[in-house]
Amino acid sequence: MPCAYDNKFVINEQEKIVLQKDSLEAGLDLLKLWFDSAPGHQETPKPPSGGFFIARMLMFSMKKFLLFFMLSLVMNLAIAGQKDCAIVVMHGKWGNASSLGFFSSRLTDLCDYKEIELPWSKNRLYDKPYPDAINEIHLQVNNFKVAGYKRVLLAGHSFGANAALAYLTIFDDVDGVILLAPGHTPKYMFNQQMNLSTLEQAQDLIKSGKGVEKVNFVDFNQGRSESLRASAESFYSYFDPEGLGNMSRSAKSIKKSVPLLMVVGTKDPLFPNAEQNIYMMAPKNPYSKYMVVEADHGSTPNLSINQVNDWIGALLR
Repeated sequence: MPCAYDNKFVINEQEKIVLQKDSLEAGLDLLKLWFDSAPGHQETPKPPSGGFFIARMLMFSMKKFLLFFMLSLVMNLAIAGQKDCAIVVMHGKWGNASSLGFFSSRLTDLCDYKEIELPWSKNRLYDKPYPDAINEIHLQVNNFKVAGYKRVLLAGHSFGANAALAYLTIFDDVDGVILLAPGHTPKYMFNQQMNLSTLEQAQDLIKSGKGVEKVNFVDFNQGRSESLRASAESFYSYFDPEGLGNMSRSAKSIKKSVPLLMVVGTKDPLFPNAEQNIYMMAPKNPYSKYMVVEADHGSTPNLSINQVNDWIGALLR
């Protein structure tokens, strides 16, 4: 089925989140202001005669020395507190920003992290098309880079892992990706004739310029189903069998080689074919690794935290 949805990944520079100056920058600004306003800094006074002049110059020299000492101290403390990496953590289908809280809170101390809520959450239910979701991830990646982190990683569970793969087909600005029990399989659903009439309806609406009109469909998640309603363009972007949700296709279309850690549980429905159909399709990288844990789809993140931390540690060495 040809794709009728035009994927656009454009971020207006004016829409980017501008980070406020942190306490370090504010402190440096205050110290600079103090130094610039010191008596005699802007305008050199006429030198008085005798010991008074020598004493005044010694006072100014000492003040300058103390200022530079304090600046150096503040900068060294900031460097000592800055971690090398940050991780964007992405939940699975019908989850939310805190769904991976147990996993995230136990991530290595080498990295900071941020859990973000994406359009497939229980609160949002496909309120934005897949390309918009990719841009939301990109905004957080960019925020981490602006904040000064040397390396930025993606970590996703289920649909979040699906999104991490899709992200790599558009952007090449992350340093590693953690795929935990990848999920959401529109190709399989299409082959099982799920939502076929809705796909055709959505495609027709998009072609006629009515992609914002709502369509009804059934969503599936690990044996559960739910009747939902979303715009035609949003529904189609996630359920197009050859679109961004197709993980095999995404893995083959990754823009550049990047370290991948893929973890799948032995009780996961995708376990028999995950390595062959997803992991092996991605560009080779010496740091990439495929792991199997004794877990089902939902418990894979929490039961693989030690292996994930070991991999991150080796990657950052």
